[in-house]
Amino acid sequence: MRAEGIVMEFEPVIGLEVHAQLLTNSKLFCGCSTRFGAPPNSNTCPVCLGLPGALPALNRKAVTLAVRSALALGCAVNPTSIFARKNYFYPDLPKGYQISQYDRPLGQHGRVEVCSGERTAAGQIVNRRKKIFRITRLHMEEDAGKSLHEGLPDSDRKSYVDLNRSGVPLAEIVSEPDFRSSQEAYDYLTHLRKTLLYLGVCDGNMEEGSLRCDANVSVRPKGSDAFGTKVEIKNLNSFRFVQRALDYEIERQARVLAEGGRIYQETRLWDEVKESTFPMRSKEEAHDYRYFPEPDLLPLKLQPAWIEEMERTLPELPHAREERFVTEYDLSHEDAMLLTSIPAVADYFEECARNSGNPRAAANWAVGDLTYALKASGKEIEESPVSARELGVLIRTIDSGEISGKIAKTVFEEMFRSGEGSAPVIRRLGLVQISDEPALLGVIEKVKAANPRQLADYRSGKDKLFGYFVGQVMKETQGQANPKVLNELLQKALRE
Repeated sequence: MRAEGIVMEFEPVIGLEVHAQLLTNSKLFCGCSTRFGAPPNSNTCPVCLGLPGALPALNRKAVTLAVRSALALGCAVNPTSIFARKNYFYPDLPKGYQISQYDRPLGQHGRVEVCSGERTAAGQIVNRRKKIFRITRLHMEEDAGKSLHEGLPDSDRKSYVDLNRSGVPLAEIVSEPDFRSSQEAYDYLTHLRKTLLYLGVCDGNMEEGSLRCDANVSVRPKGSDAFGTKVEIKNLNSFRFVQRALDYEIERQARVLAEGGRIYQETRLWDEVKESTFPMRSKEEAHDYRYFPEPDLLPLKLQPAWIEEMERTLPELPHAREERFVTEYDLSHEDAMLLTSIPAVADYFEECARNSGNPRAAANWAVGDLTYALKASGKEIEESPVSARELGVLIRTIDSGEISGKIAKTVFEEMFRSGEGSAPVIRRLGLVQISDEPALLGVIEKVKAANPRQLADYRSGKDKLFGYFVGQVMKETQGQANPKVLNELLQKALRE
């Protein structure tokens, strides 16, 4: 049986664990810097190295960011939460334990509404619908260090440990096993990242490890309510890798079960080159970590009034902003999703829409020419040489008839290159649109005289030649003829 047929007989059950690095300048329990890219082992101290006698002190800002995250994800924030020691040995965990939270986490019982769909063989998303995904818990914990390996396993391999990440503050967001496809997982992760960006609690940079995902996946026969044996896929640093790893693992497990085999509970890693998962170790259970309350930290107690204040001051979240863009600016859902993907992009669009008075044109420029220019130059929206205000001015200039849409493309390219506003670029390049009727009539008569055969053919009924004459006039005026005025004059002149 083909792989597709085997998979169709089974239903995947997926749960996700996301680690989001909180945007603090210092670590969770000490004053060491969290700056990425510092020389190895330079952002360390006795506390994050776990040296004897060193005592942790909780970072207040990290708590604030974690609470904001929990509230935005619909979690109930516990007034009292407990830090615990999670005991395990790993070369980049110098203390031999990680300070985390276990049975009394910061937040619990959350839920998010996500627009998800199905991906066709051609890669299109169809049958979009809203679905609720439950969040089991959001807890705080410190990160471990990082092991780096050099050389092949069977050769003279060397391993190094960089402890700069040790102690960096994380919010771990654990979902219920509510996902039934890799596409649902992808859509949830995209929504979650957007939410964290809007909150300003995480930069979402997966390449630097600021956002990481572990996926738990099992399969069961269609129609069954019983859970299968789950496999964990660790440290996926790209949402597309998450999707591909899940697709591979779903097919692998379905094939094993269809052939009468057995799935073992284990942790696997994703090989992006081979596009397959491979075993890392047998999966630990909670009791393997020997959790117990952290003796060097008091329970974290939060005042209900402070929690309420945090909830009142939450910003407009991406889903709400997306819906507002559709209703307030009459945009398509696709454009609204693109424009709200990053807070700075949404802010840019709204300022441009206000300055232009034409939201649809502002959206078209933002998702089209501006996005292309930024990608080509390797710039972020905050670095755009064309401000939202100046792009709005350019759109107003088009709408007033001063320049054509075609000329505007040239003006925008020069604005992006030079950083000038539209008005000085138009003056400097002499790109003001020609709307003067006598001037255009003179050009039209010149074009008619130069093309007697085409003129005769047009007058004999070959109406498609009208576009030819438009092109000739545009060529003579270097594209500066006002299209509306030109069309009106040309239609009359060609019949005379």
